[in-house]
Amino acid sequence: MSREEILSFLGEDWQSVQTLIADALRSDIGLLNIVNSQIIAHGGKMLRPMVTLLMAGACSDGRIGEDTRRYAAAAELLHNATLLHDDVADESDVRRGEPTMRLRLGPSRAVLVGDFWLSKAVDLILEADSRDAVKKIFSKTLSDLAEGEMLQLEKAGAADTSEKEYFRIIFCKTASLFETAGLSGAISVGAPAEYVAAAKEYSDALGIAFQIKDDILDYAGDGELGKPVGIDLLEKKITLPLLCAMKDSPRESEIRKMVLAIDAHPEYCEEIRKFVAERGGVEAAGEILNQYVDNALAALKALPESRYTAYLAEIARFNTIRNK
Repeated sequence: MSREEILSFLGEDWQSVQTLIADALRSDIGLLNIVNSQIIAHGGKMLRPMVTLLMAGACSDGRIGEDTRRYAAAAELLHNATLLHDDVADESDVRRGEPTMRLRLGPSRAVLVGDFWLSKAVDLILEADSRDAVKKIFSKTLSDLAEGEMLQLEKAGAADTSEKEYFRIIFCKTASLFETAGLSGAISVGAPAEYVAAAKEYSDALGIAFQIKDDILDYAGDGELGKPVGIDLLEKKITLPLLCAMKDSPRESEIRKMVLAIDAHPEYCEEIRKFVAERGGVEAAGEILNQYVDNALAALKALPESRYTAYLAEIARFNTIRNK
């Protein structure tokens, strides 16, 4: 399975989503158009709109309509809006291997661009015929995203993140939008309740697996693409590989103090990475990742077999092998 294969399969529906995004972002402000073009040119995997379209197809024997395409485009616009805001909150300089808009434009302008993308996502949602059935879902995601970012910032200030708090953070910041992507796809085609429930279960598990993999790559990636390796530690984020490594370790208190002091002692980063490697933190996190991938695959069994469900399954499995 390749991304290109999925996009080819989605065909005109995928092209329509691209057109909806481009049309939504069009402005008579020259600078805004330039910035938007740069963001699109360095876009990510666009998994969320893929999930929306594939889930709609899986729940309806391929009868994807305009509402589905609108929700797919809205999910991508919302995702990028949150990245623009997150880069300001986290003071990040690199995103997808490129300088962030925070670094290029300054934090205030980057927030304004994020607000613009967010407003255009809302417009797309409100123009859909089935908007009443999904607007609270998108609204909840906006709340989750804000709460997740604030909780993450709070925990970074104390270096006391627990495993329960970690999973709340990654649900709010990552899985919540995957959930909305999958749910809106199912609802847009009038899927029965059992299909909607399966869409939620799949998308939740997929989103959590996706973020766990990102957190593993922060310890085990090569850093050549995307964010540099070790950036989470430098931002005082305690993620699953470190939580797994600290479990039952007499050094937990010491390690947490090192994370808290990492601003003044960036050399602690390598020592903590060594601690995670010696304690098998990456491997333990990988086992948990596999559990969530299995949960996503199990959820798909409630849906009819089709190329749509096959591609959704491959997207879930992709988290076990991707390196960026």
